[in-house]
Amino acid sequence: MTLSGNQPTWLTFDCYGTLIQWDEGLLAAMDAILSAKGKDIDQTSFIAVYDRHEHELEQQKPYRSFKQVTALALQLAMQEFGLPFDIADADLLTSSIGRMPPFPEVVETLGKLKAAGFRLAIISNTDDAIIAGNVAQLGGFVDRVITAEQAEAYKPSPEIFRHAWKRLGIGRDDLLHICASPHLDLAAARELGFRTIWVDRGTGRTPLSDYRPDETVPTLDKVSGLFAANGWM
Repeated sequence: MTLSGNQPTWLTFDCYGTLIQWDEGLLAAMDAILSAKGKDIDQTSFIAVYDRHEHELEQQKPYRSFKQVTALALQLAMQEFGLPFDIADADLLTSSIGRMPPFPEVVETLGKLKAAGFRLAIISNTDDAIIAGNVAQLGGFVDRVITAEQAEAYKPSPEIFRHAWKRLGIGRDDLLHICASPHLDLAAARELGFRTIWVDRGTGRTPLSDYRPDETVPTLDKVSGLFAANGWM
């Protein structure tokens, strides 16, 4: 299968889970937070509860910053598990997010895509200050970073994507979005109709039943091969 449509001028990326090792970093952060509480708590179960609260809070109005969302989601999750919450726990979590590293193949792949003439942007559900530490690890290849803080909206809301396209000066046919989250990025693509490549890293996240991405790859470096087959590189 080859990608349809014209060659995009911009490649837009989800950050966490696509470029940055989110699951691994979040597990390590939660382990550090929970181990200090003196109770034997399963991190996977705790993260599932934290995720539920995080996503619910992101869709509420008025808009909250991602730092506020993570703090409140962590506090609510701790309440469910009968754990004491301290603001230092939230500070540890947000500082850990900014230090999460890229996947091994990411920086080299971004360099190849940049050298091929594509412009690269990140669209992410985060704050500018938090993602700055992650972007600093991406080799200087990212041209623009669009955050939920700038748009005052979180994925899967169309608002953050429309804000990004306006800032980049492009329409949906001028881009290709590369992402790992079915229920955030692919859900938005289903609604807005932009092209996508899903990076399925084997995390157990399942595709949407009523939407199929244009292509699926196991790791980011496979994107270069797809583009070469399409005559784009």
